[in-house]
Amino acid sequence: MNDTYVYIQKFHAWWAYAAITLLLIAIISSVIGLTSKKDFTPASRKVALFGLIGLHIQFLIGIILYFVSPLGKEALSQIKNAELRLTALEHPLINLIAIVLITVGWSMHKKKATSHEKFKVISIFYAIGAVLILSRIPWNLWFK
Repeated sequence: MNDTYVYIQKFHAWWAYAAITLLLIAIISSVIGLTSKKDFTPASRKVALFGLIGLHIQFLIGIILYFVSPLGKEALSQIKNAELRLTALEHPLINLIAIVLITVGWSMHKKKATSHEKFKVISIFYAIGAVLILSRIPWNLWFK
């Protein structure tokens, strides 16, 4: 395999830790803000924004990896193989849906008037996105 592919693959795997951590921090922060009836402060906004940015960076790295991968088109032709289907189709598609939902949540929170509504929208959309992302991670490849 070429060095560029290996480097991008490793970076994608390691950046995933940062992206998921930022996402989970944003969810926990929003749930705490929601349940404790705190004000939605600029710090609350930044925490949610960092979660969003971390995931967008991860997705861009994943898109690049998808197109430089020597397995890309070959894996799609072998869709009956569960492992190849997960990495070639399910993982990128579900993550795209998750990131769209998280981005919609980010956009919707800006239109809400109260702190409670802002925290609620971020909590719901980010949590749904997190569940989708975590459900389609190729865990067997991640820990190699």
